[in-house]
Amino acid sequence: MLVINIPSTELYDEEHNEFITIEESRLELEHSLISLSKWESKWKKPFINSNNKTTEETLDYIRCMLLDENQIDKIKYLTPKNISAINDYISDPMTATTFYEETTNTNKKEVITSELIYYWMVASNIPMECEKWHLNRLLTLIRICSIKNTPPKKMSKRDIMSRNKALNEARRKQLHTNG
Repeated sequence: MLVINIPSTELYDEEHNEFITIEESRLELEHSLISLSKWESKWKKPFINSNNKTTEETLDYIRCMLLDENQIDKIKYLTPKNISAINDYISDPMTATTFYEETTNTNKKEVITSELIYYWMVASNIPMECEKWHLNRLLTLIRICSIKNTPPKKMSKRDIMSRNKALNEARRKQLHTNG
């Protein structure tokens, strides 16, 4: 969960021709599968890997992240520093897990939507309570489940012979023998 403090501010209301004071407020936000689902159900397009979001769509995603929907009107008072903190929170991996990838040239990118993530959760037997987790952490868990459930890659004859040669050399060195 991210807590954002919006400082108190004095603004000019042109409609009523007066100054208004905005009280300091605290917003609690969560970048989760639930937030993603809310946003995608409204905008009818994938959120992940979509780089052409408008300002309105971005602010609406922040609205979807709010844990207390009674604070929706406070979003318009977010400062650039608040927006930067929210963007940092969204991009934070939220885990110490790292992956070492084999290079594969694939031109096809799968469109990731909330329904696909829910499918991955069901297929991996991940409990639905995890939909409240930070989205990046949930995606890491799904990826780990996928890796652990994939059978190991078969070794080629060349790889087996190379591994056996290295093991034999190590044994010879350890036992101080020639063969």
